[in-house]
Amino acid sequence: MTAIAPHPTPGSALEWDYAPAPESAAIGRIRDRYRMYLDGDFVDGQGDDLTSVNPATEEPLATVSTASAADVDRAVTAARRAYEGPWSAMPAAERGKYLFRIARGIAERARELAVVETLDNGKPIKESRDVDVPTASAHFFYHAGWADKLAHAGLGPAPRPLGVVGQVIPWNFPLLMAAWKIAPALAAGNTVVLKPAETTPLTALVLAEILADAGLPDGVVNILPGAGDVGQALVRHPGIDKVAFTGSTEVGRQIQSALAGTGRALTLELGGKAANIVFDDAPLDQAVEGIVNGIFFNQGHVCCAGSRLLVQESVADEVLDKLRLRISTLRLGDPMDKNTDVGAVNSAEQLQRITELSATGDLEGAQRWTSPCPLPDRGYFFPPTVFSGVTQSMRIARDEIFGPVLSVLTFRTPDEAVAKANNTPYGLSAGVWTEKGSRILGMASALRAGVVWANTFNRFDPTAAFGGYRESGFGREGGRAGLAAYLRSDEGAQA
Repeated sequence: MTAIAPHPTPGSALEWDYAPAPESAAIGRIRDRYRMYLDGDFVDGQGDDLTSVNPATEEPLATVSTASAADVDRAVTAARRAYEGPWSAMPAAERGKYLFRIARGIAERARELAVVETLDNGKPIKESRDVDVPTASAHFFYHAGWADKLAHAGLGPAPRPLGVVGQVIPWNFPLLMAAWKIAPALAAGNTVVLKPAETTPLTALVLAEILADAGLPDGVVNILPGAGDVGQALVRHPGIDKVAFTGSTEVGRQIQSALAGTGRALTLELGGKAANIVFDDAPLDQAVEGIVNGIFFNQGHVCCAGSRLLVQESVADEVLDKLRLRISTLRLGDPMDKNTDVGAVNSAEQLQRITELSATGDLEGAQRWTSPCPLPDRGYFFPPTVFSGVTQSMRIARDEIFGPVLSVLTFRTPDEAVAKANNTPYGLSAGVWTEKGSRILGMASALRAGVVWANTFNRFDPTAAFGGYRESGFGREGGRAGLAAYLRSDEGAQA
């Protein structure tokens, strides 16, 4: 790439920025209007149209037809008919072939999907291109292989599907979350009604085109855009056998309350306040890259983002110096530019929440450091921010901010690190940085988190289970444990 302009990084006499390298929006083939996918057809819903907005420009992208409660009922009926008809009658190996076709379809349209995701969500194109879309395809490839091997998965004798599954996904990983949920449900033999997030429905509807192109029988997957009322109608529908939800802890509580006593299966993947723990013997440069990857490259829009940094006191100053220097090199701006590291916040509402919660750090006495990167004149952007001098009682150490904001605390001993890391109502993920394998194992067993990364952070694989404890939800997605959530055995027990 051609260096063309100075980049104001502290501590350097001469710095250069990269020449613009924009991806073409035309590749996304964004249409003026999208329709929901119900019973094998793209149809107009009975709800009011919503407008999808590009968060980097605040300009409308497309209008989207939304569902009503009546449409939810139609979709559940179609899914039940498909479940009791062609889908359950089909040999498992044949069901697996459909998943293989879907995986290939995602791979073939990868560049288009990455562009649509970035335009609709605001994340950098290199994250959509290199992480989200390939991992979505990998989930279908992985689960396709399980479709005819469920009896050998150790999930009970003759495991059977649950039936019709209602799934509600968030805006932070629209395509990946759809694949994350649809692939294991289909591999297990279930049918699906999925509601994408109100602000990011487009890649789910492009995925619907891929499902149709794969020849998936009518009604096996139905995708209904809409706001919270559509999700509420779906999870409360009496024709649903299982609900899978990823989103806020508050909404998760409401869903759990609504399903209590119904006998329907439920998995919840909710909020988090992950601790990234750096010991004095850690490879510090590598740790700094992991910290940046865990909170800033994804704008903090990950429920498992490492938003709490716990650093051993003896290296805290060195880590902070390295971290600030590294953050100051991050490029914030147009998400469609392949050089951009930090993209746009998904919506004005989310930006307001990040701004308000960050302000509490100032009020409570933490020391704010903000990246010197300039902000674009328009769009929803928040600069990478680090708070040091943070105490356990501060809101920025307790509440999920869901933005590029890092709170830094210190510790002296491993026991103190564990105590501080576990001092949260959440329990989704954590990270440990040290050269001692025994310490890694000891910390992993002591940390109350569903996922613990060692000398890395935010790495996902469809073969590995993911999920949390306490207010981060329950149940697992991915791997054999994720399949178990969509199966029951002949003994009548929920697998």
